[in-house]
Amino acid sequence: MRVLFINEVCGITSTGKITCSLAEQYEREGNEVKAAYGRSSFVPEKYRRLAVRIGTMRDVYIHAFMTRFTDRHGFYSRRATKKFLKQADEYNPDFLWLHNIHGYYINIELLFGWIKSRPSMKVFWTLHDCWAFTGHCVYFTMNGCEKWKTHCGNCPQKNSYPSSLIDNSRKNYDDKRRVFTGVNDMTIITPSKWLAGLVKESFLKDYNVEVRNNTINTEIFRPTPSDFRKKYNLDGKFIILGVSNIWEKRKGLEDFVKLSAIIDHDKIAIVLVGLTPKQIKKLPSEIIAVQRTENQKELAGIYTSANVFFLPSYEDNYPTVCLEAEACGTPVIAYDAGGNSETLNDSRSRLVKCGDIKAVKKLIENF
Repeated sequence: MRVLFINEVCGITSTGKITCSLAEQYEREGNEVKAAYGRSSFVPEKYRRLAVRIGTMRDVYIHAFMTRFTDRHGFYSRRATKKFLKQADEYNPDFLWLHNIHGYYINIELLFGWIKSRPSMKVFWTLHDCWAFTGHCVYFTMNGCEKWKTHCGNCPQKNSYPSSLIDNSRKNYDDKRRVFTGVNDMTIITPSKWLAGLVKESFLKDYNVEVRNNTINTEIFRPTPSDFRKKYNLDGKFIILGVSNIWEKRKGLEDFVKLSAIIDHDKIAIVLVGLTPKQIKKLPSEIIAVQRTENQKELAGIYTSANVFFLPSYEDNYPTVCLEAEACGTPVIAYDAGGNSETLNDSRSRLVKCGDIKAVKKLIENF
């Protein structure tokens, strides 16, 4: 069987690692496998044999630029998509597995036109967020918006990713509904029950929906000795850890700043991983900031060094960082939002109300 995966990146960040892990699984079972991607020129060496590039970074920049001024994310990259679909025709897959198809790299109208022209091809589509069934945003719970259930328009989040200067959410909603519905044999995969419930309320409700929890590599994420405490002079301190691929408002970076203001820094340290140099400059000096690392063994050592992992995410699907922390022996405190609760398995892990920093502080004192 010939299998084709499509995701915005290949082998990096959470979606890229999930995609390539599945691709390797199918390859081990004797299938021919390709993993197409469009963002980031970097692909880990072990996945390069699978990788097929869709367009170039120039195409990505043009798509992003046009989105900024038209709010038509997903409807550019026509030339790059046509070239890729010609390659896909030659490859002639029996099974297509979509992951993130947003990210300024592929034309969804051309892609789904091609999919619909192949009615015998089995299709899975894993949703890692809500973009597929909204007129603009990837998440909407922080704003309490429910327009996506009936018809988007006058979007309250046009400035959020994929950011735009104008609002075209009404047309986007109509076009996505037209483009994404009507596939002959497609199953929607969601990592969480929470997202599956939302899909069933959207215009994708007629598709079969399956919940398949994301998994992690427990050969890597397990209690791992490291020199992290010694390196950062943290011996004897209680470490609160936060990790994210991208620290943005919905991930709760500001809540770590608020927490930092009310803890005893002589006894407690906050460590954040995944920050940009610009973000690091803006943080209080008491917070220990670490840039993103693609070294998973190093990350496992950091998880193991921490006393508690804090996830102040207001919007999330099925955050694997919680799985990684617990696998390394570190309990989790997480906001009760999205699919966060579904990732907690350690009996010591706890949920708190979104934004309740005082409750987080109290739990930390109990730990």
